[in-house]
Formats: sequence, structure tokens, C-alpha cells
Amino acid sequence: MKRQIKLWTGIGACMLAQSLGTEAIAAGLNSSTTTNPGIESAGQEYLLTDAAGGEGGEGGDSSSDFQDRLSGAALLSALRSGGYVIYFRHAQTDADYADQASATLDLNDCSTQRTLSQVGWQQARAIGQAFQSLQIPVAQVYSSEYCRAWQTADLAFGRFQKTSALNFPPSEEYTDAQVQQMRNAVMPLLTAVPAQGTNTVIVGHDDIFDAATGIYPEPQGVAYVIRPNGQGGFDILANMTATEWAELPGS
Repeated sequence: MKRQIKLWTGIGACMLAQSLGTEAIAAGLNSSTTTNPGIESAGQEYLLTDAAGGEGGEGGDSSSDFQDRLSGAALLSALRSGGYVIYFRHAQTDADYADQASATLDLNDCSTQRTLSQVGWQQARAIGQAFQSLQIPVAQVYSSEYCRAWQTADLAFGRFQKTSALNFPPSEEYTDAQVQQMRNAVMPLLTAVPAQGTNTVIVGHDDIFDAATGIYPEPQGVAYVIRPNGQGGFDILANMTATEWAELPGS
């Protein structure tokens, strides 16, 4: 039977952020940054359900159930002004299985992990080209330590900072405690207000986002546009597939 938890993005999320403290962000971040040269409505709730571990497992509501609150020219204008967190599920991979549960997984060895397919490489590059063409300002770029995440970030934005806060627990079927662990780790990143006039990009995985919001992000390459309210909560305003960025007015 699936467990149900209500997470309040207003007062409740504020209390969660306060309990974690600002040190929670620093604790999860890798100190090195890799560069490649070349809701606001308090009381809005998300229903969280246990998800099968590994990408491809279904959790809460899917992307197809989500209703955009901003789109088209209004979305582009908002993003150009900055103040948003854009959470990407990594681009498409060759296979879909729970590699975090594999005995051979080595985060420093891409051959032991799922990696981007040719389509995924094209998706990531197209996202980056669209952001440049649309003049969407991006400052911080965070990714998980999995190759498919940081490669997506690198191909799209030319830089990334790895953080273990976006990694999976090493299980195929998550316990309640592991779902809580994922939520606690990612919430400081989702609620941190970007520097003025810029946006923050996060490149992670499906179950991490599902644990925090109750929304299962699909397909691979999908992004959610989040507005932190500065009080530990946030609004989720829109989602975009990998190809929809190039379709925004002005691209």
C-alpha cells in the first residue's frame, strides 16, 4: 500500500527549511565547480507517495497532469527577469534501469552507469542553444554526481557543480526514510532564492523531484520552473519538455 504524506509549500516548507538550516545546502555540495571552456501561495499542498526506486518508477502525479500557470511570452519574460529555479530531469538515456542499486556502480566511472543516448546529447545541446537565443540568464548550475546529469548540464550550460544532494539512495525500492532523505536533501536547493536578475538550474533525477513535490517528472529532459518565495516555500509555475524551449516566442 502506498503511503501518503502532505507537504505544505508555504508554512510547512518554511518550517522544514528552518529545521534544516542554511548549512544543509553547503553540506550537500561538492566544493569543486567544473567549467567547460568552449510557491508562493502558502498552504498549497503536494501529495507525496512512495515511488519505486530508480528512474522509470511511477510516483505521484505525472507531468501530464500538471497545469502550467505561466506559458509562452509570459513565461519567457519572467525567466528573463530572473528569480527562478529550473529543475531538469537529465536528458534521454540509452536504457532505463535502477543503476543506483547496482553492485558495480561507480560514480567516477561512467561505464558503470546509464549514460546519455545520442538523442539525449541532442536534447541537452538544444536546451543550451535555446537558453542562449532566448537570453535567459543562468548563474548557478547544480547537478547530481551521476554522469547523465552532469553531462546534460555540461552540454547545455557549459558548467556545473556536482552535489550529492541530488543523488539517489542506493536502493531499488525506497523506504519511507529514504524518501524523506531525498526530500530533505533537495529542498534547500529548491527553496534558495537565486541572485538578483539570474536563475538557478538544477539537473537531477525523477525520484528526487517526486520526493519533494509529489510530481513525477516525465519524459526525460523535462524541466519544471519553480519560484522560491524567500520564506522556505515555492510555487511551481510551468513545465517544459526538452524541445519546447526552442518553441518559446522570441527564440
